[in-house]
Amino acid sequence: MKKILVQLDTDPHPSVFDRVVAIDAGVDELFSYGGVTVENVTGLVHGAMFTRSPNDLRNTAIFVGGSDVKAGEALLAKVQSLFFGPIRVSVLLDSNGSNTTAAAAVRAAARHMELDGTRAVVLGGTGPVGHRAAQILASRGVEVIVTSRTIERARETCDLIREQVPDAQLVPAVPQQGGDFTGLLTGCHLLIAAGAAQVQFLKEDQWIDNPTLKVAIDLNAVPPTGVEGIGVTDKAKERGKVLCYGAIGVGGAKMKVHRAAVEALFEQHDRVLNTAEVFAIAEKIG
Repeated sequence: MKKILVQLDTDPHPSVFDRVVAIDAGVDELFSYGGVTVENVTGLVHGAMFTRSPNDLRNTAIFVGGSDVKAGEALLAKVQSLFFGPIRVSVLLDSNGSNTTAAAAVRAAARHMELDGTRAVVLGGTGPVGHRAAQILASRGVEVIVTSRTIERARETCDLIREQVPDAQLVPAVPQQGGDFTGLLTGCHLLIAAGAAQVQFLKEDQWIDNPTLKVAIDLNAVPPTGVEGIGVTDKAKERGKVLCYGAIGVGGAKMKVHRAAVEALFEQHDRVLNTAEVFAIAEKIG
């Protein structure tokens, strides 16, 4: 029986990137829909649920994507609400690549350091990728400083993470006057920059000589990079005494995680792959 993936994209046009990855992951048939909302998704989900017997539903799956992560999360919740009993299919949420990118970034850091008991700073921690990176780190026993431009947004994100990781060690933070993040790096072992394109958080001299910093990851590929001094193609490149990853350096692992997550959808009919589940897949890949 053919593997069918139903792509539900909240943008007007379904992502070509996500479509290519699906094909490379071995999907036989890809049904792509754009402009999907919680108001119009019911018929699409029912079409996936009721066309095959319960024993064959493992061969049908749903991918929720698009550039708007909040819209994707709402869509995921709506999709799950339509399932009942054994009549359900597996679903993956990866709007804006947020889950697969965050999982790949944290996995890259874990290759070089033990996460449990360390301290990390996530710059742009209230954005889609930063939020999920902070959640994954917190679930691994890391004390995470979650930064934002406003303390209210940082606190809100910390509260959301605690809903998923009740014992999370989280510190909401904002830069000092003038946008200086240097003081937040005291005692930091891991730095992840996940801000918007063309937003630079740190100059090179503000981080490169930090005595405790072991790994620095910048997920912004658009110049200027989020952390000056990290090259976009850096992959475990030593700069000073810090191992550095740029956006493209993490990108190869992100693609592997993305493909593996799509493949995992067809292992059973009732999986829901969100942040924790996608990171578990990243850990298996190594």
